Amino acid sequence: MTKKEVFWRVMSYFATGIVFTTVVLIIAYNFFDSPKERILERENAQLKLQYEILDKKLSLLQEVMADVQRRDDEIYRVIFEAEPIAASIRKAGYGGVNRYKELEGYSNSELVIEANKKIDQLSKQLYIQSKSFDDVMELAGKKTEMLMSIPSIQPVSNKELKRIASGFGYRTHPIYKIQHLHTGLDFTANVGTEVYATGNGRVVKVEADYRGYGNHIIIEHGFGYQTLYAHLSKFAIRQGDKVKRGDLIGYVGNTGTSTGPHLHYEVIRNGSKVNPINFFYNDLTPEEYNLVLTISSQSNQSFD
Repeated sequence: MTKKEVFWRVMSYFATGIVFTTVVLIIAYNFFDSPKERILERENAQLKLQYEILDKKLSLLQEVMADVQRRDDEIYRVIFEAEPIAASIRKAGYGGVNRYKELEGYSNSELVIEANKKIDQLSKQLYIQSKSFDDVMELAGKKTEMLMSIPSIQPVSNKELKRIASGFGYRTHPIYKIQHLHTGLDFTANVGTEVYATGNGRVVKVEADYRGYGNHIIIEHGFGYQTLYAHLSKFAIRQGDKVKRGDLIGYVGNTGTSTGPHLHYEVIRNGSKVNPINFFYNDLTPEEYNLVLTISSQSNQSFD
């Protein structure tokens, strides 16, 4: 065999080896993972699992937060006479730019973005809930003051429970003889019978008049409450005076649009007139309350 033949045989072996190696490398690269790639894949799988676990924990935390919010609105804030926090405030998201743009474009982007959204939502809800608890704590500190201020006794002595002549609701007007909304309670009593403040507060109006309510007093109790005492014969206080529950403020009369000596008494809460019968819990037993409720519910003619 000549040198030339040896050379070409060697070159053919070499070329065959290169081709075989290239094919092996291509197959290995495309169909088999390197040790480093296998490590990265295991790490990615572990990260995905951890994110899935995190997502489930966040969902549980959201359920807990929803329960706390419900208790706050339906129990704590109700006890302290506070308005519930609007759902639009509690559940408000983050507007404007896409906060999660840098997390897009990856194989698990949806999972990662969802977890981040839940974290952001919980963070905001926790902040709002913290502020709400601050408000509730402040209201709790004022609870004693509030309990003393809310009207909770009858404005005249009524031990035998016979003085309520006309209740809250639609009644026959004594002059016009038509059905009208009677916005308070009428207590029959002799002229000169003592009238008492039903809760702590400040006298904001003392007015003598020959029409409507006649001589009447309005007391501002705070916490959204006012009380009105109408058709008085005389006043025992002046505008601007501070009064406590049970203080003498005036005397029953027959002034204004009144058809007989009586006290017309109203409770105003947040600007709306409400049934005063619901505010006599401080000086009535459950049995007495039921009796007063029955008396005040009778459909009859009002005194004013």
